[in-house]
Amino acid sequence: MSFEEDDRVVLSDDHSEFDGQEGTVTQVMETMFGDATYTVSFDEGQETGVPEDALSAADETEE
Repeated sequence: MSFEEDDRVVLSDDHSEFDGQEGTVTQVMETMFGDATYTVSFDEGQETGVPEDALSAADETEE
């Protein structure tokens, strides 16, 4: 699943301080191999160079 700017996502990366947190895709960059990497903004900062397999779509329901 690919993501676009402004999509809400959840990061799954044990080595990141933002692991398990929901954020917003702020930039999509294509590598020289044709893969996409993402910059994701969180309440407390941002993570750059995030591979697609480390992201999942956030739950769309807000209560």
